[in-house]
Amino acid sequence: MEKLLIAGVDEAGRGPLAGPVYAGAVILNPKFKIKGLADSKLLTEKKREQLFEQIQIHALAWGVGFASVEEIDRMNILQASLLAMQRAVASLTVAPELILVDGNFCPAFDHCETRAIIGGDSLEPAISAASIIAKVSRDREMILLDQQFPHYGFAQHKGYPTRAHFAALKKFGASVVHRRSYAPVAAVL
Repeated sequence: MEKLLIAGVDEAGRGPLAGPVYAGAVILNPKFKIKGLADSKLLTEKKREQLFEQIQIHALAWGVGFASVEEIDRMNILQASLLAMQRAVASLTVAPELILVDGNFCPAFDHCETRAIIGGDSLEPAISAASIIAKVSRDREMILLDQQFPHYGFAQHKGYPTRAHFAALKKFGASVVHRRSYAPVAAVL
């Protein structure tokens, strides 16, 4: 019996005060096991980068989607994350037969069964791969944004609410890539 083509889906960047939210979707090749797949948050940056390359080379398909800061502020972070996931799946070059999503919410997908798996990024290799694709893609975007807005330190903290980020927000105010619907950003507007 043939195995289903399973797409793992996960997001990165729900908690930061700045930048888009990203999602990854990955259909692993059942004939090629990528060693070391794990929840992206548990891996070093170097290991994530190595696995990112392996996933790109060996997966049957992979895709990235994101939702902008404006979309996050307009619809809320949960809805924006689900939209990013839909975009990631839509960018796949192979149609999945089953979609496994990390967490307890699933975006709507036409013509494909979808299941939410709490802690799925540690349990399902395809979701682990998707978490790596999402995290590396988002981190790279934040490094680019750091070049445009150097006084916020995005390359270091990736937009997360660190002490240094709060200090920069207080000193410089919010940039156009800050999420205005988030309380710490709204407080400096």
